[in-house]
Amino acid sequence: MTDVTIPTGLWNDGDEAAISAWLYSDGDIVAQGAIVAEIMVEKSSFELVAPAAGSLTILVPAEEAVRPGQVAARIG
Repeated sequence: MTDVTIPTGLWNDGDEAAISAWLYSDGDIVAQGAIVAEIMVEKSSFELVAPAAGSLTILVPAEEAVRPGQVAARIG
């Protein structure tokens, strides 16, 4: 299993962030480097990239708040 974590250092700690959309569904097969989700912070968005290939297990639903370093999904 490989963790898909929310990036650190991209926004201020006090800013609210959330996964605005998952681009794949739970259980889908993803390729390493694929953009799997979008993170919205204030008026900016960031992409969440798959660090490995395999089956995606989503742990944090869309629209839920996230923090830097949090595990949002796993790839196995």
